[in-house]
Amino acid sequence: MSFNNISVIGLGYIGLPTAGMFASRKIKVIGVDVNQKAVDTINRGEIHIVEPELDMIVRAVVAEGYLKATTKPEPAEAFLIAVPTPFKKSDNPIPEPDLSYIEAASKAIAPVLKKGDLVILESTSPVGATEQMSAWLADARPDLTFPQQAGEESDIRIAHCPERVLPGHVVRELVENDRVIGGMTAKCSTRAIELYKTFVKGECVVTNARTAEMAKLTENSFRDVNIAFANELSMICDKLDINVWELIKLANRHPRVNILQPGPGVGGHCIAVDPWFIVSKTPDDAKLILTARLVNDSKPEWVINKVKVAISDFLQANPTKTAKDVTIACYGLAFKPDIDDLRESPALDIAMKLAEMHVGTVLAVEPNIDSLPLYVDYISLGTLDYVRDKSDIHVLLVDHKEFKVNLVNNLNLIDTKGIW
Repeated sequence: MSFNNISVIGLGYIGLPTAGMFASRKIKVIGVDVNQKAVDTINRGEIHIVEPELDMIVRAVVAEGYLKATTKPEPAEAFLIAVPTPFKKSDNPIPEPDLSYIEAASKAIAPVLKKGDLVILESTSPVGATEQMSAWLADARPDLTFPQQAGEESDIRIAHCPERVLPGHVVRELVENDRVIGGMTAKCSTRAIELYKTFVKGECVVTNARTAEMAKLTENSFRDVNIAFANELSMICDKLDINVWELIKLANRHPRVNILQPGPGVGGHCIAVDPWFIVSKTPDDAKLILTARLVNDSKPEWVINKVKVAISDFLQANPTKTAKDVTIACYGLAFKPDIDDLRESPALDIAMKLAEMHVGTVLAVEPNIDSLPLYVDYISLGTLDYVRDKSDIHVLLVDHKEFKVNLVNNLNLIDTKGIW
């Protein structure tokens, strides 16, 4: 049985591309988001995020009438929930996942559910979140049955199908990547596969909902641990006066060694976040995963300390100047190269802390954004040439393609990515 109407709840970096891919297959898609500005932008056939190829897709499907955005859910045959899963504000050293966005999305779609509908949680979530979502739906709609109540005979099908895409390549990877399908029952998985096979060319691999949730967390925790090893190496090599970039290149010549590259920390909505979902569930057992998180979270402070040393060295070399006369340049604010995404960005965190502690000027170059968010204080955004010429201390934080030439021939340089 094919799908004629699909609803995507949450039109961000995952939801909007997913909605666009379904709509490009001539299926009516209702995109739902609480952000009225994003809704209006999409309904004009424009996009509010940076993602290659997506603007052309959205423009076409909106013009053809296959995609519309709204702030209120409407009836559909399948609902994909792609909302954030942040952390609760707490003094606890181990962050606690905040499922309130998933809860709100569940309660929003509940009134328009009908027998035979499919609900898929795409949001990266702690283990058990899909079952919790199904429980919220069951509480809101006692007239319908759900998998935890009726098993294979449930009125509503429930599954967890995490996204596994790379920002900057989302459109291609949504189509080509394998998909983990975690239904609460076998029939739930079968129905979810029918949905994704609308455009997915990769293999749809079936498991249960809990394993699907854990699979996504495991993938990103694996990368976090590997990055932590590289970041720890970089700090050790700095103390031992060893070029870490040369060291890693040499070590990787071993046929069974593949060390990743160090950086200023780990950011984004996945690798910097997902390991905590595992740690929060099993704090006494996730020792290696926790240690990796602590190593990567400590790297921004290490970079800031390197900048402090550079300021001190500059002032010693220029005794007529004071700290207020020193201008710091931060190259890159996004959490990874060639995107506009600032979520959980260690580069942005470093720049903001420098601006807070430094009495002089802090300038930034971020080629992928036109303006800084309202919460960013004391940083001025400028062009590459302007910032380079005006600055005394240069801090390379993100290896954007615009920075891949040796732009700064200066001893007052902290290159956290090893490209200069």
